[in-house]
Amino acid sequence: MAKRIQTIDLDCYYGDFKAVSDINIEIEPRSVTAFIGPSGCGKTTFLRTLNRMHEVTPGASARGKILLDDEDINAPGVDPVRVRSTVGMVFQRPNPFPTMSIRENVLAGYQLNGIRLSKSESENVLERSLTGANLWGEVKDRLDRPGGGLSGGQQQRLCIARTIAIEPDVILMDEPASALDPISTLAIEDLINELKEQYTVVIVTHNMQQAARVADRTAFFNLQAIGEPGKLIEYDDTTTIFNNPANQQTEDYISGRFG
Repeated sequence: MAKRIQTIDLDCYYGDFKAVSDINIEIEPRSVTAFIGPSGCGKTTFLRTLNRMHEVTPGASARGKILLDDEDINAPGVDPVRVRSTVGMVFQRPNPFPTMSIRENVLAGYQLNGIRLSKSESENVLERSLTGANLWGEVKDRLDRPGGGLSGGQQQRLCIARTIAIEPDVILMDEPASALDPISTLAIEDLINELKEQYTVVIVTHNMQQAARVADRTAFFNLQAIGEPGKLIEYDDTTTIFNNPANQQTEDYISGRFG
């Protein structure tokens, strides 16, 4: 579990438009990495290439290498479904399956992949995943109630439980707390800090204070002009990015002079 991610000369396209250009980055296992930058600079596009979700959009493609340890997930013959089992994703808004119970939501990954579990295996996965998402104590007595009946913060933790149920190596999070209240946001941030003990965690966030609180390393993205591709401007330890950035663009963004 917890694999290293490396991208080499990665470009991301929507049709003929290059949205993200020439990304070279190395993300260490068992760490939290935050992507920050203004809207439209390619943070989420790049994040979605890391488990091949980007190509689900019609006309979208990526060129270059994405190495998960030593395996290029973009290589010919690599099954994107297997990639998405290894690199899970949690989206901006909580999206539990509305017609499914809490139990069914957590086990959905197995059902969708046609994997049959015995009752004891199911119960073990259920408790492990909900405990890992810091939700077991809150829902263990109502597992057969609809997942959509939980609060927003609980729904997001349910989605995290659904992601870790299939035992990925990497967890991607696209602004996981942007739709939540401050107390629920703190719970998600505490959970992210715990998840990095077992997983490689990568988050996109517009909340710079959140990046400073949870990330070991931070990558700043920007675009030179409207219509130009987004680029990775600076990538370093979070304390360096926020206290002593090497690039003037990073300093201007961190200080609020633009963005």
